[in-house]
Amino acid sequence: MATQRQLFLQHLAQVSPEPLSIEIDRARGCLLIDKKGKRYLDLISGIAVSNLGHNYPSVNRAIQKQLKKYTHVMVYGELVESPQVLLASRLAGLLPKSLGSVYFVNSGNEAIDGAIKLAKRYTGRSEIISFRHGYHGSGQGALSVMGDEYFKNSFRPLVPGNKIIRFNEMEDLEKIGKKTAAVIVEPVQGEGGYIPADQKWLTLLRDRCTVMEALLIFDEVQTGYGRTGSLFAFEAYQVVPDILCLAKGFGGGLPLGAFISSTQIMNSLTHDPVLGHITTFGGHPLSCAASLATLKVLLEKEYIAEVPQKEALFRKLLKHDRIKKINGKGLMLALEFESEEFNRKLITKCIENGVFTDWFLFNANSMRLSPPLIISKDEIKRACKLILRSIHEIS
Repeated sequence: MATQRQLFLQHLAQVSPEPLSIEIDRARGCLLIDKKGKRYLDLISGIAVSNLGHNYPSVNRAIQKQLKKYTHVMVYGELVESPQVLLASRLAGLLPKSLGSVYFVNSGNEAIDGAIKLAKRYTGRSEIISFRHGYHGSGQGALSVMGDEYFKNSFRPLVPGNKIIRFNEMEDLEKIGKKTAAVIVEPVQGEGGYIPADQKWLTLLRDRCTVMEALLIFDEVQTGYGRTGSLFAFEAYQVVPDILCLAKGFGGGLPLGAFISSTQIMNSLTHDPVLGHITTFGGHPLSCAASLATLKVLLEKEYIAEVPQKEALFRKLLKHDRIKKINGKGLMLALEFESEEFNRKLITKCIENGVFTDWFLFNANSMRLSPPLIISKDEIKRACKLILRSIHEIS
C-alpha cells in the first residue's frame, strides 16, 4: 500500500521540485508534530496565518458552535448571515469611519483583485501602481502588480496598465499621476524580506494619492491582526488607506479575506453593472466565526501589546557573525545572511533541529521568523538557541 507521502507526491499538484514532505499529524500552540512524534517550533505560522497558534480553544469552540447552526447557505451578499454581520460591524467599530464597508472574500489574492476592480470602477481610471519586490498574490490580477519579474515572465501577457516603482524612494512618488486609479502598498513588504515602509515616505505617499485623487490601497494581508504590534499596521504609521485588504491571520486559521473601504466607494460595485463583484464562498460562516473569535482574543489578551518585547528578545538573542542584519517590524523578522546557499542550508538544518522556518520569494538570502503571537519568552529563547546551534553546525 502506498504511503501518504507517496500519495502526496503522486496526486497533489506540486509547486516545487523538492517539497518538504513532512507529514504533520497534529499541531497545538506553537508546535507542529509529525507522524513520528517529532516536534517543531513553528516560526512561520503558516506564513503569518496562525497568529493565535494552532488549536486555540475559544476559536475552535466558535467554529464548532457555528457548525451546528449552518455552513454555506447562499452566495455572498444575499442573505443576512450572523457571523458576517457581527464580524463586519465589529471591524467597522475598530476602523476609521472611512473604512466602514466590508466585502468578504476567501483569500488575500481575492482581496487584492477585488480592491483593484473597486479602484478602477470608482475612479474611472485604469493605471495601478505598485512597488518593486511587492507581493500581492499569484492570480492573474495580483500577479500583474507583483514587483518581481522572475515570477511573472512565464505567465505573460498579464493584465495591462500597471506600473512598478521603487519602495521607500521619495522621487518615484512623482510617477503617481492623474491617470492613476490606485497605488497598492504593503506597510511592511512581505516577500521582499520584511522591509518596513519609511514613515515620512508613507506619509508623502498618502499625500500624493490625495492630491492626484488616486486611491491608496494597503495590503495588510500579512501585517493585519496584530503581527506588527498594533491591530493593523496603518494605525502605528497614522496613515489611513482608502482601501484596506486583509487575509491570512484574519481568518483565525480558516480561509478568509476582505477588502474594506467607505460605503461611498464600495457602492460603486452595486450598479453599472449590478453585481460588480461576486463570490460564492466569501465570508463563509465558519471562517467569519473563527475571525471574530480571534479578534476577541486579540482585543482582550495582551498578545499584541507583548509583540514589541518579543521582537526585542529575538533581536537581543540572535547575535552571530553570520547574521548580517535583522530586518522587519514586530513578529515579522528576517535574518539576513551572506548568500542564498548558506540560508538554504541553514533552513534545512533548523528544520532538522526542530525549528520550522523558511525563506522569502524575493529575498532568498534571508530567513523568515513570523511565529504565532502567543509564543512565550521561553519558546523564543529555545528557538534562538536552536537557530544559533544550527548556524554553528553548518559553519
